Amino acid sequence: ECQPNDINRIYLIINEAAKAYEGVIPADCYHQPYMPRDELEQEMKRMTFFGWELNGELIGIMGFEPVNDVTLIRHAYVLPQWQRQGIGCKLLNHLRGLVTTSRLLVGTWADAQWAIAFYQKHGFSLLPNKDELLKTYWNIPHRQIETSVVLGMEVG
Repeated sequence: ECQPNDINRIYLIINEAAKAYEGVIPADCYHQPYMPRDELEQEMKRMTFFGWELNGELIGIMGFEPVNDVTLIRHAYVLPQWQRQGIGCKLLNHLRGLVTTSRLLVGTWADAQWAIAFYQKHGFSLLPNKDELLKTYWNIPHRQIETSVVLGMEVG
């Protein structure tokens, strides 16, 4: 479980890994830093971040946010040089073990095919009612709802 003093490292991981979105997601949705520090501070108050360390250094993170009757996976990022080495899988499996709701949901950009493929590989399915889900469980701008998908799985 990440601690408040991990904020600088979490900020670095999110903003380095999110560079993959440049030129992929709609240009009006991409900016640098991808997640400003004040936004990260707010997110850290709303959810629990879990991290993967290597040699005492955080290299991957994933947010965990129970919302009513579902649990959301939020802000899942691994530093680019450590991607495709099983870190995201380990974090996801850990979080899956903490879920006390019947459904686990994750939202991502519709154009982030690599992210969609990752979650599908781990048992998630694209859900048809994504607009309703995004409006119910996330607090994101309308433009992001238009350009995102939701994947889910039944748990417990």
